[in-house]
Amino acid sequence: MSKANVIEIFSSVQGEGKYLGCRQIFIRLADCNLNCAYCDTNFLRADCCRVETAAGSMIFRDEKNPLDAAQVAEIIKSFCGEVPTHSVSFTGGEPLLHWQFIGEVSSAIKNLGVKIFLETNGTLYNEFEKISGAVDIVSMDIKLPGVIGQNLFKVHQKFLRAAQEKNLYVKIVVAGETTLEEFLAAVDLIASVDKEILLILQPVTPVGGVKAASAEKILSFQAAALRKIKNVRVIPQTHKFINLL
Repeated sequence: MSKANVIEIFSSVQGEGKYLGCRQIFIRLADCNLNCAYCDTNFLRADCCRVETAAGSMIFRDEKNPLDAAQVAEIIKSFCGEVPTHSVSFTGGEPLLHWQFIGEVSSAIKNLGVKIFLETNGTLYNEFEKISGAVDIVSMDIKLPGVIGQNLFKVHQKFLRAAQEKNLYVKIVVAGETTLEEFLAAVDLIASVDKEILLILQPVTPVGGVKAASAEKILSFQAAALRKIKNVRVIPQTHKFINLL
């Protein structure tokens, strides 16, 4: 039975992307292989994991890290018994750093009828392939070079190809500093794999000195992307509006 350092486990609604508003159980795993300027999430390892005392209560108890897959599966089962749940979201950090743990938790809850939702930075394609059979939905970020200081487009392309048979959508965070040139390079990357892949443009939530993009910029970027791929939506981080986790 594998173990992982888990930051928090809670029940809330998905605040971003294609499944906006759906009820999910979030398993936030520690560690990340990237360092994005706009990251607003604490993914550092902790001695204890915050676990909601009841689904949606926003009251937490501490469980000592690391947690094993059986522990997490029991928490998920408890939450699903309290609130009908669309999916279980493995998020981070970068959850695929704990791919074996995700696979074991997913196997333990397969009879619940909930979908397995993976939020990933789209770089660990080898790890994804090891558990792809357990995953139903993939929310993949494309990281623009100007934000993270390196070009990951080649590994992003490999990940897209590995995940394209799944219920896959791609998210690009657009900031005031984002250039049209590198944005369109990312759009071309998506189109090279499949023009049917849904693209979500997410206006950045300003943090760490990163500036918001103007409305004009967001609309012009969407228009440019729609000339290359078929489905492009603009969706901000809505959970921030109502102070949800």
